[in-house]
Amino acid sequence: MPETRATLRYSGTSPYKVRAVLGLIRGVEVAVARQRLQFCGRDAADEVIKVLDSAVANAEENDHLPADELFVSRAYADEGPTMKRWRPRARGRGTRIRKRTCHVTVVVARYSDGELARRARIEAASGRVPDRRRRIQRRGRAEEAPAAAEEAQAEDAQVEEAAAVEAEGLAATEGVLGAEEAFLEPGADEAADVAATDQATAVEEAEAADVAATEQATAVEEAEAGEAEVEEASTTETKEDEG
Repeated sequence: MPETRATLRYSGTSPYKVRAVLGLIRGVEVAVARQRLQFCGRDAADEVIKVLDSAVANAEENDHLPADELFVSRAYADEGPTMKRWRPRARGRGTRIRKRTCHVTVVVARYSDGELARRARIEAASGRVPDRRRRIQRRGRAEEAPAAAEEAQAEDAQVEEAAAVEAEGLAATEGVLGAEEAFLEPGADEAADVAATDQATAVEEAEAADVAATEQATAVEEAEAGEAEVEEASTTETKEDEG
Protein backbone atom coordinates (compact mmCIF):
# COMPACT_ATOMS: atom_id res chain seq x y z
CA MET A 1 0.00 0.00 0.00
CA PRO A 2 1.77 3.17 -1.17
CA GLU A 3 1.96 6.01 1.31
CA THR A 4 2.75 9.69 0.91
CA ARG A 5 3.68 12.01 3.72
CA ALA A 6 4.13 15.67 4.52
CA THR A 7 5.93 17.08 7.55
CA LEU A 8 5.91 20.42 9.28
CA ARG A 9 9.06 20.88 11.31
CA TYR A 10 9.64 23.20 14.26
CA SER A 11 6.04 24.17 14.75
CA GLY A 12 5.60 26.65 17.58
CA THR A 13 2.71 24.70 19.10
CA SER A 14 3.04 22.30 21.98
CA PRO A 15 2.92 18.61 20.92
CA TYR A 16 -0.01 17.65 23.14
CA LYS A 17 -2.16 20.40 21.59
CA VAL A 18 -1.43 19.16 18.08
CA ARG A 19 -2.01 15.51 19.04
CA ALA A 20 -5.53 16.36 20.20
CA VAL A 21 -6.30 17.62 16.68
CA LEU A 22 -4.55 14.76 14.89
CA GLY A 23 -6.77 12.30 16.72
CA LEU A 24 -9.76 13.72 14.85
CA ILE A 25 -8.47 12.81 11.39
CA ARG A 26 -6.55 9.60 11.95
CA GLY A 27 -7.97 6.72 9.89
CA VAL A 28 -10.62 8.70 7.97
CA GLU A 29 -10.82 9.68 4.31
CA VAL A 30 -9.29 12.94 3.17
CA ALA A 31 -12.56 14.76 2.45
CA VAL A 32 -13.95 13.99 5.91
CA ALA A 33 -10.63 14.88 7.58
CA ARG A 34 -10.53 18.26 5.84
CA GLN A 35 -14.13 18.95 6.86
CA ARG A 36 -13.40 18.11 10.49
CA LEU A 37 -10.38 20.38 10.56
CA GLN A 38 -12.30 23.26 9.01
CA PHE A 39 -14.88 23.16 11.79
CA CYS A 40 -12.43 22.44 14.60
CA GLY A 41 -12.14 25.26 17.12
CA ARG A 42 -8.50 24.65 18.08
CA ASP A 43 -5.75 26.87 16.69
CA ALA A 44 -3.59 23.85 15.88
CA ALA A 45 -6.15 22.78 13.27
CA ASP A 46 -4.94 25.55 10.94
CA GLU A 47 -1.45 24.05 10.83
CA VAL A 48 -2.70 20.47 10.53
CA ILE A 49 -4.98 21.22 7.57
CA LYS A 50 -2.04 22.79 5.72
CA VAL A 51 0.04 19.65 6.32
CA LEU A 52 -2.86 17.48 5.14
CA ASP A 53 -3.27 19.49 1.94
CA SER A 54 0.47 19.22 1.32
CA ALA A 55 0.37 15.43 1.74
CA VAL A 56 -2.56 15.11 -0.68
CA ALA A 57 -0.79 17.34 -3.22
CA ASN A 58 2.35 15.19 -2.93
CA ALA A 59 0.30 12.04 -3.55
CA GLU A 60 -1.36 13.52 -6.63
CA GLU A 61 1.81 15.00 -8.09
CA ASN A 62 4.44 12.41 -7.21
CA ASP A 63 2.51 9.12 -6.96
CA HIS A 64 -0.36 10.03 -9.34
CA LEU A 65 -3.01 8.97 -6.84
CA PRO A 66 -6.50 10.52 -6.99
CA ALA A 67 -7.45 12.51 -3.91
CA ASP A 68 -10.86 10.84 -3.54
CA GLU A 69 -9.19 7.43 -3.02
CA LEU A 70 -6.92 8.59 -0.17
CA PHE A 71 -7.30 8.39 3.58
CA VAL A 72 -5.18 9.46 6.55
CA SER A 73 -3.30 6.33 7.50
CA ARG A 74 -1.07 7.91 10.14
CA ALA A 75 -0.79 11.27 11.85
CA TYR A 76 1.53 12.06 14.71
CA ALA A 77 3.42 14.92 16.35
CA ASP A 78 6.98 14.42 17.62
CA GLU A 79 8.43 16.66 20.26
CA GLY A 80 10.92 19.23 18.97
CA PRO A 81 13.56 21.28 20.75
CA THR A 82 12.44 23.28 23.76
CA MET A 83 13.47 26.92 23.94
CA LYS A 84 14.29 27.94 27.50
CA ARG A 85 13.52 31.46 28.60
CA TRP A 86 13.42 33.22 31.95
CA ARG A 87 10.72 35.43 33.39
CA PRO A 88 11.83 37.89 36.09
CA ARG A 89 9.97 37.63 39.38
CA ALA A 90 10.05 39.37 42.74
CA ARG A 91 13.05 39.44 45.11
CA GLY A 92 15.58 38.80 42.38
CA ARG A 93 14.15 35.47 41.39
CA GLY A 94 13.48 34.10 37.91
CA THR A 95 10.99 31.57 36.61
CA ARG A 96 11.88 29.26 33.74
CA ILE A 97 9.73 29.38 30.62
CA ARG A 98 9.74 26.33 28.35
CA LYS A 99 8.56 27.10 24.80
CA ARG A 100 7.70 23.75 23.28
CA THR A 101 8.01 22.92 19.59
CA CYS A 102 6.97 19.87 17.60
CA HIS A 103 7.25 18.18 14.22
CA VAL A 104 3.85 17.39 12.66
CA THR A 105 3.64 14.49 10.19
CA VAL A 106 0.58 13.41 8.20
CA VAL A 107 0.70 10.24 6.07
CA VAL A 108 -1.97 9.49 3.46
CA ALA A 109 -2.47 6.21 1.65
CA ARG A 110 -4.73 4.79 -1.05
CA TYR A 111 -7.58 2.49 -0.16
CA SER A 112 -7.18 -1.11 -1.27
CA ASP A 113 -9.07 -2.32 -4.32
CA GLY A 114 -11.42 -4.37 -2.18
CA GLU A 115 -12.16 -1.40 0.04
CA LEU A 116 -12.78 0.81 -2.98
CA ALA A 117 -15.17 -1.78 -4.43
CA ARG A 118 -17.01 -2.05 -1.12
CA ARG A 119 -17.33 1.73 -0.85
CA ALA A 120 -18.58 1.88 -4.45
CA ARG A 121 -21.28 -0.70 -3.67
CA ILE A 122 -22.34 1.25 -0.59
CA GLU A 123 -22.54 4.48 -2.54
CA ALA A 124 -24.50 2.79 -5.33
CA ALA A 125 -26.95 1.29 -2.83
CA SER A 126 -27.44 4.64 -1.10
CA GLY A 127 -28.10 6.40 -4.41
CA ARG A 128 -24.90 8.46 -4.35
CA VAL A 129 -22.83 8.81 -7.49
CA PRO A 130 -19.33 7.37 -6.98
CA ASP A 131 -16.42 9.76 -7.13
CA ARG A 132 -14.90 7.91 -10.10
CA ARG A 133 -18.11 8.36 -12.04
CA ARG A 134 -18.11 12.03 -11.16
CA ARG A 135 -14.59 12.33 -12.53
CA ILE A 136 -15.68 10.66 -15.77
CA GLN A 137 -18.59 13.05 -16.02
CA ARG A 138 -16.29 16.01 -15.42
CA ARG A 139 -13.95 14.71 -18.11
CA GLY A 140 -16.89 14.45 -20.51
CA ARG A 141 -17.93 18.00 -19.72
CA ALA A 142 -14.36 19.15 -20.34
CA GLU A 143 -14.44 17.47 -23.77
CA GLU A 144 -17.74 19.19 -24.51
CA ALA A 145 -16.26 22.54 -23.53
CA PRO A 146 -14.88 23.38 -27.05
CA ALA A 147 -18.33 22.88 -28.60
CA ALA A 148 -19.85 25.04 -25.89
CA ALA A 149 -17.20 27.68 -26.59
CA GLU A 150 -18.10 27.69 -30.30
CA GLU A 151 -21.79 28.04 -29.47
CA ALA A 152 -20.96 30.89 -27.11
CA GLN A 153 -18.97 32.63 -29.85
CA ALA A 154 -21.89 32.24 -32.29
CA GLU A 155 -24.28 33.68 -29.71
CA ASP A 156 -21.90 36.59 -29.10
CA ALA A 157 -21.76 37.28 -32.84
CA GLN A 158 -25.56 37.30 -33.03
CA VAL A 159 -25.77 39.63 -30.07
CA GLU A 160 -23.21 41.99 -31.62
CA GLU A 161 -25.10 41.98 -34.94
CA ALA A 162 -28.37 42.76 -33.18
CA ALA A 163 -26.66 45.56 -31.26
CA ALA A 164 -25.30 47.02 -34.51
CA VAL A 165 -28.77 46.96 -36.12
CA GLU A 166 -30.25 48.59 -33.05
CA ALA A 167 -27.55 51.27 -33.12
CA GLU A 168 -28.30 52.02 -36.78
CA GLY A 169 -32.01 52.33 -36.03
CA LEU A 170 -31.27 54.62 -33.10
CA ALA A 171 -29.06 56.83 -35.30
CA ALA A 172 -31.81 57.07 -37.94
CA THR A 173 -34.36 58.00 -35.27
CA GLU A 174 -32.06 60.69 -33.91
CA GLY A 175 -31.63 62.09 -37.45
CA VAL A 176 -35.42 62.33 -37.93
CA LEU A 177 -35.84 64.02 -34.55
CA GLY A 178 -33.08 66.50 -35.42
CA ALA A 179 -34.80 67.35 -38.72
CA GLU A 180 -38.11 67.91 -36.93
CA GLU A 181 -36.47 70.16 -34.37
CA ALA A 182 -34.78 72.14 -37.16
CA PHE A 183 -38.16 72.49 -38.91
CA LEU A 184 -39.91 73.65 -35.76
CA GLU A 185 -37.23 76.14 -34.72
CA PRO A 186 -37.13 79.57 -36.55
CA GLY A 187 -34.72 79.77 -39.45
CA ALA A 188 -31.86 82.21 -40.06
CA ASP A 189 -34.02 84.46 -42.31
CA GLU A 190 -36.70 84.77 -39.69
CA ALA A 191 -34.08 85.63 -37.09
CA ALA A 192 -32.66 88.31 -39.41
CA ASP A 193 -36.15 89.78 -39.95
CA VAL A 194 -36.77 89.89 -36.23
CA ALA A 195 -33.42 91.62 -35.67
CA ALA A 196 -34.17 94.20 -38.41
CA THR A 197 -37.60 94.90 -36.92
CA ASP A 198 -36.09 95.40 -33.50
CA GLN A 199 -33.51 97.79 -34.95
CA ALA A 200 -36.17 99.84 -36.78
CA THR A 201 -38.23 100.04 -33.61
CA ALA A 202 -35.19 101.28 -31.71
CA VAL A 203 -34.57 104.00 -34.37
CA GLU A 204 -38.19 105.14 -34.19
CA GLU A 205 -38.02 105.31 -30.41
CA ALA A 206 -34.82 107.38 -30.63
CA GLU A 207 -36.44 109.82 -33.11
CA ALA A 208 -39.50 110.13 -30.87
CA ALA A 209 -37.23 110.91 -27.95
CA ASP A 210 -35.46 113.64 -29.99
CA VAL A 211 -38.81 115.20 -30.95
CA ALA A 212 -39.94 115.17 -27.34
CA ALA A 213 -36.68 116.83 -26.27
CA THR A 214 -37.09 119.52 -28.97
CA GLU A 215 -40.66 120.23 -27.91
CA GLN A 216 -39.57 120.47 -24.29
CA ALA A 217 -36.80 122.96 -25.21
CA THR A 218 -39.29 125.08 -27.22
CA ALA A 219 -41.69 125.15 -24.29
CA VAL A 220 -38.91 126.28 -21.98
CA GLU A 221 -37.93 129.08 -24.38
CA GLU A 222 -41.54 130.25 -24.68
CA ALA A 223 -41.89 130.28 -20.91
CA GLU A 224 -38.73 132.34 -20.54
CA ALA A 225 -39.96 134.80 -23.21
CA GLY A 226 -43.29 135.20 -21.39
CA GLU A 227 -41.54 135.91 -18.12
CA ALA A 228 -39.34 138.53 -19.84
CA GLU A 229 -42.40 140.30 -21.28
CA VAL A 230 -44.08 140.33 -17.88
CA GLU A 231 -41.02 141.82 -16.24
CA GLU A 232 -40.73 144.48 -18.98
CA ALA A 233 -44.40 145.46 -18.59
CA SER A 234 -44.05 145.75 -14.85
CA THR A 235 -40.96 147.93 -15.25
CA THR A 236 -42.79 150.27 -17.66
CA GLU A 237 -45.74 150.67 -15.29
CA THR A 238 -43.39 151.49 -12.45
CA LYS A 239 -41.70 154.26 -14.46
CA GLU A 240 -45.05 155.76 -15.44
CA ASP A 241 -46.18 155.88 -11.85
CA GLU A 242 -42.98 157.65 -10.81
CA GLY A 243 -43.39 160.26 -13.61
